[in-house]
Amino acid sequence: MTDEYSRDRRIVKTDEFSSVFRLRPVQRSPHFVLYARGNDLHRARLGVVAAKRFAPRAVTRNAIKRVTREVFRQMRLPAIDCIVRLSGPVNTRKEPAMTARLKTALRAELTTLLASRRKAEASQ
Repeated sequence: MTDEYSRDRRIVKTDEFSSVFRLRPVQRSPHFVLYARGNDLHRARLGVVAAKRFAPRAVTRNAIKRVTREVFRQMRLPAIDCIVRLSGPVNTRKEPAMTARLKTALRAELTTLLASRRKAEASQ
């Protein structure tokens, strides 16, 4: 498995997102919800949803997506489709768009979230 995040490792089509969203959330954390289901592609794929209402600035949303992709690449997940959805506010318009402390906290939260999924898949 390579460390790159090529197009074949992304969930990009609306119907692919919908098929995973139809399932119940697998894991929750203070800021994220993880939806996951097995796939027949022999590789894990990722979709990220960061709504404006929870991260009002594009800078923040893009940083969340970058951190999520970075954690996903490092996880080495089995053949599953994962969607990580931002489910709570990470900051307000009055706060800085992204701080090192916030990025570190989000990275730790995402690592825990995806690691728990990897553990669950391994036990099945």
